[in-house]
Amino acid sequence: MTNVVIVGIGEIKDRPDDPSLGLDPLDLMAAAARRAEADSGARILDRIDAVEVVHQITWRYEDTARRLCERLGIDPARAAYHPGGGESPLRIMHDAALRIASGESRIALVCGGEARSTVRKARKAGVALPWPAKAPAVEHPWRVEEMLSAMGRAHGIAQPTYIYPLFENAALHAWGMTPGEAQTESARLWSRYSAVAADNPHGWMQRPFTPAEIETVSRDNPLVAWPYPKLMVANPSVNQGAAVLLMSEAEAHAMGIAADAMIHIMGGAASKEPEDYLDRDCYHSSPSQQAVLQAAAAINGAPFDHLELYSCFPCVPKMARRTLGLPDGFTPTVAGGLTFFGGPFNNYMLHATCAMVRRLREGSGSGLLYGQGDFVTKHHALVLSAAPGAEPLSSDYRVDGRADALRGPVPIVVDRHDGDATVESFTVIYGRENAVDRAIAILRTPEGCRTMARVPADDAVTIARLTDPARSPVGERGIVTTADDGLLEWRLS
Repeated sequence: MTNVVIVGIGEIKDRPDDPSLGLDPLDLMAAAARRAEADSGARILDRIDAVEVVHQITWRYEDTARRLCERLGIDPARAAYHPGGGESPLRIMHDAALRIASGESRIALVCGGEARSTVRKARKAGVALPWPAKAPAVEHPWRVEEMLSAMGRAHGIAQPTYIYPLFENAALHAWGMTPGEAQTESARLWSRYSAVAADNPHGWMQRPFTPAEIETVSRDNPLVAWPYPKLMVANPSVNQGAAVLLMSEAEAHAMGIAADAMIHIMGGAASKEPEDYLDRDCYHSSPSQQAVLQAAAAINGAPFDHLELYSCFPCVPKMARRTLGLPDGFTPTVAGGLTFFGGPFNNYMLHATCAMVRRLREGSGSGLLYGQGDFVTKHHALVLSAAPGAEPLSSDYRVDGRADALRGPVPIVVDRHDGDATVESFTVIYGRENAVDRAIAILRTPEGCRTMARVPADDAVTIARLTDPARSPVGERGIVTTADDGLLEWRLS
């Protein structure tokens, strides 16, 4: 049996006063890789045979993975640049571990980096960055138009900040909570993320936030999409890089790496929901998330000592908490979360892996890394341990069949309807100064079909009902009509 271990981790945070001095994403990755080598205590970089690069968004390069190899001065047999997704670092590490376990690879480097903060500051200051010329095309572009229905795109509900609230608002109703109670749970949870980020030297916002600071809407904490204010949303405006080195346990011993520096990959699980959020069976849970977390818990066989629950928006770890049976007040992170540690687009879970390795090196125990991507769509969990496992890594980690068994019937989606309809879920979208732009409701017709309609900003009565902290509007009846531009609108009946 070939045990696969993480032997080196590296992170970097870049905050120059002058944006022209900022490191580009490849420099962040290279610096993190060199730090991972130093962390291992062995000479590794010139021996690796696989470089795996997490998809980055900040800057376009030609053949990103090979460009990174050039900066590191290495020429591995494999250099791959992967499609994006918040779960992708775990998927990439998992697959790299399986190639090592099968003998296809010996030593793998997984790395990623983003420098959006520098790009935004340079643009604001009118500074030209001394980085390589941008490539004409994006490698592995994220094509939302191919994932979502024409109706969702026509209503402008095609980005995470507007879609995740649909899950939050449906879930709190299913859990029997008022919106105010659910918001208090979110604020307390996010405060615990911030406390961990405050102690993480690689974090972007290194101070703890109280639940009141997180929950209270203000000029500095404006509403984004109901019920989430800015401090409940991932923060991608960071400059951060991370890297992880993997090899077999036997290889690590042969290289003289200390046994207490090795963290074992025990296994994991992955599953995927339908890409279009209008094709889900419901919005109060994710069968794929449930199947993945249940499979990870079975691999561990005992409660996890440490957790990293993906935290782009509160609904994700709140749903995960209930699947795992965790009490309110648990510690959900080892890194600090995508709001406070920073959310470098697809690469957060690689930073979380670094933090988990540090935590497991401090003592015995196991850790769960859970990430998800797109719109509560792609789910992946990886189980790490300070001690080796008794079972080999399983090459069959997909649990889509288990998810299908949990999934309920999916309603027919219609883009035309007039008359009665009830709220299945909703959000309210805000502009400047916390002004309502519009609301969007996912509705059920009397026949059980699903459709989408907007609520105009000037419909104060309906907006007030949707945002009542004392009573969820899920199940509320109203009337659907067709507006002059052909889109459906909904109002209280």
